[in-house]
Amino acid sequence: MESLSVLIPAYNESGRLPSTLDRILAYAECCPLTLAEIIVVDDGSRDGTAAVVETGVSSGRYPAMIRLVSNPGNRGKGYAVRHGMASAKGDWILSTDADLSAPIAEVEKLLAAARCEDAVVAIGSRALDRSLIRTRQPLLREYSGRLFNVVMRLITGLPFRDTQCGFKLFRADAAREIFPRQIEDGFSFDVEDLVIARTRGLRAVETPVVWSNVEGTKVSLMQGIKSFVDLLRIRWHALRGRYR
Repeated sequence: MESLSVLIPAYNESGRLPSTLDRILAYAECCPLTLAEIIVVDDGSRDGTAAVVETGVSSGRYPAMIRLVSNPGNRGKGYAVRHGMASAKGDWILSTDADLSAPIAEVEKLLAAARCEDAVVAIGSRALDRSLIRTRQPLLREYSGRLFNVVMRLITGLPFRDTQCGFKLFRADAAREIFPRQIEDGFSFDVEDLVIARTRGLRAVETPVVWSNVEGTKVSLMQGIKSFVDLLRIRWHALRGRYR
């Protein structure tokens, strides 16, 4: 049976992380893949996020398969995901947000889509079937996200309707091609990774997943605005051949 690494980028997530880890461990009993590890990447948290993992493992509450990777300070979600991917050992690697806004069982949809489409990357989408959204975002955030997607498709030529859902599955060999070439450390890294995949001839597929908005987003207004500028930089990197 193939194995799965679950990667959780975490910044000040000590409150939500215990429940998230418990749910992933419970799901491991029926997961179609063998759960090889859970990697929590602490992005310079100031609230004891690292201690949740370290104390939990040392006390025996959590199994040793749960590993902590620490960033050198607060470097951004893109840096955290890239850092975690470098040490992942599973045949497939799932990157998921610490709030599990997409339930962990939705990984089965990503895996099925990847196998059906002969793809090595599968991304969860809120846009393909909005009836699966259980709790919606505030209207301003939702429509800002839709605008970002329109601009993203115009600038990059990517066909995907939702690149920013934090629920993505990578086959390990694809991750080893994509993430060492990633340049962006901020929230636009999702787009960059998909541009890199296309540049490298790696097939990616988008599939709808159940999703619920969970309050406590780490994306500020300025970071959201910066993401639009990042799209131009990603396009420039691609034109210069940086991803080849």
